[in-house]
Amino acid sequence: MFLARNIRVAAVAGSLAALMAVSACGGGDTGTGAQPSGDKPSDNPAMAEKGPITFVTGKDTSGNLQSEVDEWNKANVGQEVKIIELPDNADQQRAAMIQNAESKGTEYTVLNVDVVWTAEFAANGYIEELPTDKFDFSGFLPVTVESAKYFNKLYAVPVTSDGGLLYYRSDWLKAAGITAPPTTYEEMKAACATIKEKVPGAKGADCYAGQHDKYEGLTVNVSEAIDSAGGHITDDQGAATANTPEAVKGLTWMADAFADGTIPKAALTWKEEESRTAFQSGKLIFHRNWPYIYALASKDDGSSKINGKFEVAPLPGVSGPGVSSLGGHNYAISKTAKNKGTAIEFMKWMSSEERMVARTEATSNAPTRTSLYTDAALTKKFPYLPVLQKSIEGARPRPKVVKYGDVTLAIQDAAYATLQGQKEPQAAMDELQSKLEPLVKK
Repeated sequence: MFLARNIRVAAVAGSLAALMAVSACGGGDTGTGAQPSGDKPSDNPAMAEKGPITFVTGKDTSGNLQSEVDEWNKANVGQEVKIIELPDNADQQRAAMIQNAESKGTEYTVLNVDVVWTAEFAANGYIEELPTDKFDFSGFLPVTVESAKYFNKLYAVPVTSDGGLLYYRSDWLKAAGITAPPTTYEEMKAACATIKEKVPGAKGADCYAGQHDKYEGLTVNVSEAIDSAGGHITDDQGAATANTPEAVKGLTWMADAFADGTIPKAALTWKEEESRTAFQSGKLIFHRNWPYIYALASKDDGSSKINGKFEVAPLPGVSGPGVSSLGGHNYAISKTAKNKGTAIEFMKWMSSEERMVARTEATSNAPTRTSLYTDAALTKKFPYLPVLQKSIEGARPRPKVVKYGDVTLAIQDAAYATLQGQKEPQAAMDELQSKLEPLVKK
C-alpha cells in the first residue's frame, strides 16, 4: 500500500538531506539508533484532547476513503476529520510529512505512513508514542504489529498490510495449454514464449514488469529479486551483503530480463500506477504488484480490459517461489498535532474489524487481522487472500538500518544503472557494497 518508498528529499523538501532513517519492517526493536525517552504516553494530557483533526495520506486511487471519513464525521460531530491528500508518489508523501514535522506544523494530525517509515519517524521525534492500553492487537498478523513499533514501544496502528503478488493472464495461459502459473523466472519466460506463439491476442504483449522507475518501488522490486535468488542486500544483523554471489544473481536476472526484452524498456519509467495501467490494458502477460490493484483490474465499467481474465499467484524466484518485500501502511499521530485524543479514537475506528472488512471488500487492500484471510465472504470475492497471507507472513523487510534514506538511494543508483545497461551487475553490487558498509556501520 502499497504499494508502499523514499525519494531524494532535497529535490522535494530542500533541507531534509541529513535525516537519519530507520526501517521498521518486520521488527519492533531494530537494534540501531537512539532509543526515544520521555514520559509514558498515558501521562501526556495532550493525548486526551478532542476536536477536529486531519488525516494525511497519499492519493486515494480506490475512491473509498472519503466515504469512510464521511461515516466517521456523521457520528462524531465536533471531531470531524478532513482528508489532506498528498501525491500518489509515496516518496513525495514522506518528504511532505517530514517537512511538516521539521517545521513543527500543526496542520497534519494522523499520518498514513509506509511501514518502512514508522521507526524512522519515531527515532526522529516526528510521531507520538501511543498508549498501549488504548489498543487491542490480538488477532492481528504479528508481523504487522511489529512494524508499528520502535524499541518495543508502540508508535503506530497497523491498518493495511501488503505483499507482492504475481498477477497473470489466466485466459492466455489456458489458451496456450499452460495448466499452472510459473514458480521460477525461467518458467515465466518460457510461458511467455509459448503464449506469444499460440495465442493471437497476446502477440503484441510484453512478458513481465513490476515497478522499475528510480524510486522506492525499485528498491522493493530489486530486493525481491535478490531475496528470491537466495541473497540479501543486508543480513539479519544489518551488515551489508550486497555483493554475494546470490545477491549478484538476483540483479543479474533482472538486468538480463531488460536486455532480452522479457521486461520492456518502458518499465524503467513505471511506478505502481503506470504498471497497473499496462496490465489492465492488456499489454502484459505477467505483472508484479500489490493487492490493491485486484479490485481495480476487476472492474466491469470498461476501465479494465482484463476483468475475469486474470488470476494471482506467489512471486516467482530463481529455483522456486520468490520472496516478497513487506509492505503496508500504519497510522501514526504527528508529534506537533492538536486533538490527539480524537486521533486515537479515529485510528481505533479505522482499524476495527468492521471497518477492515468493509475496506477490504471495497478496495482489495490487504487487512492486518488474521481471521479476514479465511473469512468465507471475503475469500469468495477475493480468492487470492490465502496466497496473500503466505506472501505477507513470508515477506522480508527492506534493510533494517539507521540511515535508510541513504541506503535506499544507494540501492536505486546501483540497480537503475544496471537495468539501463550502464554497469555490469557484479561491478554495480561491488560499488553498492562499498557505499553500504559505512552507512550500516554500528
